[in-house]
Amino acid sequence: MKTTFIPRALAGLGVIAIAVVLLRPDLRAQTSGPSAEYVTIRWAGRVHTHLVYPGGRVEFIGSELSKLTRPERCDERAFYLNAAMNGLVKDGWRFAGMTSDEVVMQRGVGP
Repeated sequence: MKTTFIPRALAGLGVIAIAVVLLRPDLRAQTSGPSAEYVTIRWAGRVHTHLVYPGGRVEFIGSELSKLTRPERCDERAFYLNAAMNGLVKDGWRFAGMTSDEVVMQRGVGP
C-alpha cells in the first residue's frame, strides 16, 4: 500500500507543477500593462464636439467639422460623428461602443 502512495503523490505534484507553469504566461499578460487604449468622441453640437484621448488630452474638432458641407435634410449629429469616426479610423482606431452622445473608439497598444 505504501509503495503506491509515493508514486501517486509525485504524480500529483507533477500535475500541479505543470499547471503552474502553464498558467504563468497568463499572469504575466495581466500585469504587463494595457493591451488597448480608447478615445471618446463627445457630441456637444458641431462647434463644441471634442475628442478625449488616453491620458486626458482633449481636442476640439469643431473647426475641422465646419469645413465639411452637410447635405440638406441629413441629420447633423449623425453626419459629423460619422466624419469624426472616419478620421480616427485613418489613425488605427476601431469602433468599440456608443451612447446617445458619445462614441468610443479603441486601438491596440504594442508591446
